[in-house]
Amino acid sequence: MSTTGILRSRRSAAQRHALASVVRKIGAIDPTAGCKYLRDFREAYRSYQKVLALSDVRHEITQAGIVLVGDYHALPNSQRYLASLLRDPELHQRPVVLGVETIFSRDQHILDEWLRGEIDENELRQRIRFDLDWGYDWPTFYELLSAARDHGASIYGLDCMPREDLRKIGARDRHAADKIAELRRHYSDALIMVLFGESHLAPQHLPALLQERLPAEPTLTVLQNVDALYWRAAGETRDHVEAVQVSKEVRKNVLCVFNATPLEKYETYRLWLDRWGRSDNDSAPDLGPTLYNLIEGMVRFLGINQYSPHNTTQPRLLVDLMPEVYSRSSDALLRRLLSRKGFTTEHRRSLLRQVLERGSVYLTPINAVYVRQFRMTSSAEDAVRCLHQACRGLPNLSNSKAAAAQAAPSAKTLDQDDKFYMAVFEHALAFFGSRILHPARPALRDPDIAELFEVTREDLEHQTALPFADAVEALDFLIEHRKQDFRGAPAPAFTGRKYEYVAEQLGHLTGTDLYDAYIEGRLTTTALRKLFLTHIEEPGVASQAYVQLRTRLSSGRRA
Repeated sequence: MSTTGILRSRRSAAQRHALASVVRKIGAIDPTAGCKYLRDFREAYRSYQKVLALSDVRHEITQAGIVLVGDYHALPNSQRYLASLLRDPELHQRPVVLGVETIFSRDQHILDEWLRGEIDENELRQRIRFDLDWGYDWPTFYELLSAARDHGASIYGLDCMPREDLRKIGARDRHAADKIAELRRHYSDALIMVLFGESHLAPQHLPALLQERLPAEPTLTVLQNVDALYWRAAGETRDHVEAVQVSKEVRKNVLCVFNATPLEKYETYRLWLDRWGRSDNDSAPDLGPTLYNLIEGMVRFLGINQYSPHNTTQPRLLVDLMPEVYSRSSDALLRRLLSRKGFTTEHRRSLLRQVLERGSVYLTPINAVYVRQFRMTSSAEDAVRCLHQACRGLPNLSNSKAAAAQAAPSAKTLDQDDKFYMAVFEHALAFFGSRILHPARPALRDPDIAELFEVTREDLEHQTALPFADAVEALDFLIEHRKQDFRGAPAPAFTGRKYEYVAEQLGHLTGTDLYDAYIEGRLTTTALRKLFLTHIEEPGVASQAYVQLRTRLSSGRRA
């Protein structure tokens, strides 16, 4: 069994490589990152006492009087987490009050008008000067307000000016503490939940001021995605840590939940800085640096030399094979692009569906990524797909006659088994790499496939996007295939969506096996690099490579 330090290193290596670049870019734009007020927060929470489940966190919340929830403003998951809490019926056994930093106390009358239904969403957004005075994502904040209103919670603004001057940030803390104490006097038996910027929740900041004003009040601090705690939790033996107990005293209880990775957190902030730095900040953010940085993280993780002139143990001039990145909020450009590049109607429809479901898609035949919305899991997977294609010299590139002529002979000689296992292999490496960059992505294991037989017919059709009979046949194939010794196992005689589903799920299962083998030390980065370099597009290679990989992974020996 790997030690805590080794597990932490293996789980974090690729992410730390990619994160270093993002942090450098943020530091060059935002000079406040090193100020003492922010350092107080980073230095206060560096270790934890034990691992918790999210159900433990919710139990602690129901027992508390005041709950301070840390908000990383640029990260939608921060606001969505509190919205999910407000939808929990268990919290509403007593009155619930929500206090938010986002809205100035001076604008309480505007918020009250919205709560009474006198004004709509657009007027609320305009009159509280959300875009001018706050500037982060409105839909997720409005989702939070709506969740509170829909479940009968009272809502109050807690902040005051000036927001831009860190020298006056202590005054804002004192103001917020006074307003929260005022809420306690008005709502003596309520659960008061407060969403405030994470740096305000350092022990000597807002929590200390609240302790002064309400010395008998049981206060719970719920942090989110604290860097030092996340990296430390990466050393736990379980796949994913949901939450940890940081400290627990009589009236000062501190927890931390994890719903995003540090890379995801800082990348969203970089995107906001990019948007604010452009004159037309309503346009779609530039997601090119995001994709290139994720690819760079995997390149460094695998120990690849991007500038190698040969194509033996290294891809030849990988730096010249990076994809084009389209960052757009409208799909009209994607439709025109696909039509112009000769994609079939069915293929165009499939890719557009992927964009809606995933937020992005890698267009293999033209080596381009179309990003409609940044989602860490999807973007990480697309980045790995790009890298896998580039490591093989972009064998599927078809935007030039020379490339098409070069690729045609191989494509014609691939039999059905090779085509199927090439797809499986590509899905496996993409899934593996996405978990390396985003370890919070859930694994897919054999019991997960078997459990699908226990769901209702409607749920099975929804989860597989297949008619019931096709779904059952696909699951039967997956279960039987995974039981075999996989020596010469033929490709399934499926077509269409059923074929795609089976290839994808088999790839995800194999990708999980790869990840487990790497974490356990049975697979080295050198062996992984060889997998990325294997030319599975050549006749006979994909089937053989899959058999060898499954044999190696099942044997338990070190590669």
